[in-house]
Formats: sequence, C-alpha cells, structure tokens
Amino acid sequence: MRPLRRLSVAEMSAEHLRVDLRRGRWRGALPGVACLAAELDVSRDTIRAALRLLETEGLLGSRGPGRSRAITAQGLARHRLRIGILLNYPLDVSNVTAHLLLRVQRDLRAKEYELFFMRKSQVELKHDVRRIIRHLGENPADAWIVVAGSREVLEWFAAQTTPCLALYGRTDGLQLARTGPDKVPTYVAATRHLLALGHRRIVLIARHARRKPIPGNVECAFLDELTAHGILTGDYHLPDWEETPAGYSNLLERLFRHAPPTAMIIDGAAEFVATMEFLARRRIHVPDQVSLVSTDDDAALAWCHPGVVHIKWDTAPIVRHIVRWVTAVRKGVAERKTVNYPAEFVPGGSIGPVWNG
Repeated sequence: MRPLRRLSVAEMSAEHLRVDLRRGRWRGALPGVACLAAELDVSRDTIRAALRLLETEGLLGSRGPGRSRAITAQGLARHRLRIGILLNYPLDVSNVTAHLLLRVQRDLRAKEYELFFMRKSQVELKHDVRRIIRHLGENPADAWIVVAGSREVLEWFAAQTTPCLALYGRTDGLQLARTGPDKVPTYVAATRHLLALGHRRIVLIARHARRKPIPGNVECAFLDELTAHGILTGDYHLPDWEETPAGYSNLLERLFRHAPPTAMIIDGAAEFVATMEFLARRRIHVPDQVSLVSTDDDAALAWCHPGVVHIKWDTAPIVRHIVRWVTAVRKGVAERKTVNYPAEFVPGGSIGPVWNG
C-alpha cells in the first residue's frame, strides 16, 4: 500500500477556496491576498501559491499585478451569473432606455443569466452613496449595470472588484466600462441651431448626476458654445433643482418669473412633458414664444405634431455591447473601456426664431 501523501498548506488552502467557489460564495472576483490570508490564518505567500493552483485549474484568471483574481466561467459553473441593474430613475416603460434594458434582459435571459433590477433607484435613494451601498449589499450580484450613475456612485463602483458597466454616466478618468450614445456633437448642434435663430436666454435642464459635483462633458459643451458666442454663462443657463415633480415645478416657476428663457434644452422625457403642461397653462406657445429641444427620443413625443426637435441614437449596438460585456465577465474578463455610439440631432417643429412680441 502506498503511503498517503500529505497535502501542503498551500494545497489545503486551495481546497478551502475551491469549495467556497463551488458554493458560489464570491461573485466576479476573489477578495485580495491580505484578506484571504487573514481569513485562513496562513501567510500571504501561501495564499499566492494556492491562487496559482486555482489559476492552473482554470477556476481563476489573473487581472494583472496587484489586483485580485477574477472568477472564470469554470469557477462560476455551479451557479448562474447574476447581473444587477441599478437605475437612475424608476423604470418608465415608454422611454428609450426602458426599451433598451428590456432587450438586454431578453437577450441575457436567453443565455441563462439571472438578471434583476434594484428595487430602489438612485433618485429614490436621494443619490446618497451610503444608502445605495447598503442596498447593493442586500442584493449581491456577480456584475452590475449602472444606468446614468452619479459621479460619486461610479467612483465607488470603480474601486470595487465586482465588474461594473456604466450605461451612460460620467466615467471620465475612472477604470470602469462605459457605453451609450455620444451626445456631445448633438448638444453642440442643438445649441448652435438655437443661437443661429437669435436665442440668447437658453436654459439646459439637466439631472443631478449631470450637474454634480461639476457639470459633465455635454453640459460643458453647451456652456462653452454659449461662451464662444459672447454669452456670460451662469446658474441661469444650467440651473440647480430638486429632482422631484414638485422641485421641477418650482424650477419652472422660478425660470419664467423674471427673465423667461426663449429656448430650453430638456434632458428627460418626463421633464419635457411637464414643461409642455406648464407652458400650456401659462398660454405660452411653442415654438412662437419658447423653443424646446428634447435630448431623448421618447416614444410619447412621436405623437406630437409638428414633431419635437430631439436627439436619437440606435440602441441595437448598445444592447449587443452590453451582452458581449456580460459574456466576457462570465469568462473572467472584466473589460474597463469606454465604447460610445453616434447620436443624431433631429430637427422638428418645436423650435423657431426668438419671439419679439
């Protein structure tokens, strides 16, 4: 009879980690070497040797020096990949983002991934990062898709080991995957069109995540275009407001009290509809007295006649990109690059020359 071979401490550590991997204890990536060494009460060199064994078996994949190991498809084979979606606003089934996400949901579930939406959106959680983190902790996922995340939220995700893809959002300078339409050229086109029609009191209505802590790239492009035409920009052109129906109503009352804008670029279909209702009550006519541009191609706006000036983009390549990104995560590859797709400025009947009445 052959004598039993004693397992080394590294092999025993690898077996301990192997069992936890099979149970689905971790999602996306393992904790760091120091954390694992403390948990197993072994040296860091022992943990490193154990991790190399698991890499050889194909259960883990390296993500580069100094970074924790990613869990590969083989390492995740015992459970379905679980993808969480953190929304900015509660889902509105009529808008373009809702249709995009429903297609993503359909395509991912066809590949037998588990997909879920966080019960509360960033707006409902008041953009409070601590509250958002707490809710995320109550809903673990192998990877996250964050829709129109605030800068603070995306900075937090960039510092985590769990893979994250930002759908829209401000990821400049962050090691975070991002996709969506490239709206900068369309904002510039819309602003130049309005300026050519003689407008100077142009207001851009942007949501919290686009304004704070500093304006985003499309907002800066808008302000820079005004400045280039000799307009001294300030809070009037990019106003602050509370992201609630009452807060938006207060903003409109404030804007039209003393120096009413002659043109408004509105980021959000709900805000666009609320603006139309406000103007109708005030008997302010579009486009005779105020010009309106929607930065979204919402299905409801297609019923307006004449058509609303808006920004549109093809969602199909974005859906395919998200599905490819999730598939790469499944293989243990968490891509962190930005891939944007062209957007188009679409003229319509909701803008006209400055009213001289």
